[in-house]
Amino acid sequence: MRPPLGFGLGLRPVHYTAVLETAPAVDWFEVITENYLVGGGRPLHFLDAVRDRYPVVMHGVSLSIGSAAPLDLDYVDRVRRLAERCEPVWISDHLCWTGTDGANLHDLMPLPYTEEALAHVAGRIDEVQARLGRPLVVENVSSYVSYTHSVMSEWQFLAELARRTGCRLLLDVNNVYVSSRNHGFDAREFLDGVPVADVQQLHIAGHLDLGTHVIDTHDHPVRDEVWDLYAHAVRRFGNVSTLLERDDNIPPLAELVAELDQARAVAARSQREAA
Repeated sequence: MRPPLGFGLGLRPVHYTAVLETAPAVDWFEVITENYLVGGGRPLHFLDAVRDRYPVVMHGVSLSIGSAAPLDLDYVDRVRRLAERCEPVWISDHLCWTGTDGANLHDLMPLPYTEEALAHVAGRIDEVQARLGRPLVVENVSSYVSYTHSVMSEWQFLAELARRTGCRLLLDVNNVYVSSRNHGFDAREFLDGVPVADVQQLHIAGHLDLGTHVIDTHDHPVRDEVWDLYAHAVRRFGNVSTLLERDDNIPPLAELVAELDQARAVAARSQREAA
């Protein structure tokens, strides 16, 4: 288990210059792995410069660990080489599949929570971890459909996956909330069903609430209901590295730093309540 990093932001190109010129009060940055799987140029220049000043975590969207297609080992090797360059504290990706028949759907599709799927994903995680030479951190995705043949809950699936493979878990609190609204389960039951020792990181983000359903957009500030769920997560999991995500409608860096300070305040208050 890595020591907690504190409170971080997703590094976005629009903020490259501001980060280097203003040295914001951010403890660490999470970078989208695929943005830096290049031979050189501006992305790697800024990644190197930010990495000289802050701890960095790599967060991928293309591993497709739940796919039935063969693992893309060339992609895994490229991720490993990038990790050798920037020395991330850890590497994460999503519990999902992203395409079929060679076509990338450019979305993070949920899995059926079955014994067959569990064995399939566990074997692939073992292979990826061996190739990377380190544990993989796996994130829960938001979902809008479910599978009628699932035999366990998502949180039971995650817990068993961590037990079988030794992988770590990235709990996206906003995704838990979004999926709980869309599928009608108790978001706190999800968090309470995940073993404390398996959780490496938390994500918080904004979403769009359409009343009948909720969409994970990452283009809004964190909503009150997610702050409340985050407070519950901190009371359960303690001082876990927290990352604020914003992927669209991105405000100035100072606004995100202020929102990150809100996360610090919520976490501090929740830890006092849990003491």
